[in-house]
Amino acid sequence: MKTLTPNVVKISLILLFAGILFYVIDNKPMNAESSDKPKIKQVIDLETHTSDEPVDWQSKGDDYWKERMTPEQFHVSRKAGTEMPFSGQYYKDKREGAYLCSSCGLELFASDTKYDSGTGWPSFTDPVNTKNVRLIVDNSKGMKRTEVVCARCNAHLGHVFDDGPSESGNRFCINSLSLIHEKDKE
Repeated sequence: MKTLTPNVVKISLILLFAGILFYVIDNKPMNAESSDKPKIKQVIDLETHTSDEPVDWQSKGDDYWKERMTPEQFHVSRKAGTEMPFSGQYYKDKREGAYLCSSCGLELFASDTKYDSGTGWPSFTDPVNTKNVRLIVDNSKGMKRTEVVCARCNAHLGHVFDDGPSESGNRFCINSLSLIHEKDKE
């Protein structure tokens, strides 16, 4: 049986504390009446929208998104918020298939690149296509990070770090509220 070294335990606790701290800093209080996990609302009819369709997603304003999203989704996807670690619908999801942008339906990540990073958010080694995501330098909150956004609609997805398990070294740490699994399409 493999035992955890004190350093691994310390690092795990620091990551958990940092995740909770970022959540508290990033988020307004959620609806106190609801004790359930935030629900993911499918913004568009994914069956009728494809990546080839000429929709100008990036020109859609806040009013457009607010009408189609839950308040939690809007805060995370449109205002670069962060969901509470270990609270998202997809962080433990092990189903095969693709994870799409919950805002515009663009295919972002595949289940065969998903892994448990221990951080409390869905983590992937790589996107299905590097053209489907954009990486933006994020110097907010007193640190240098790389934000990940949907290339089609500019939805905030999460951040990418260089401590992943694959050859690429990537850990795409993504909010569940920014995703929808293809099997969950309405």
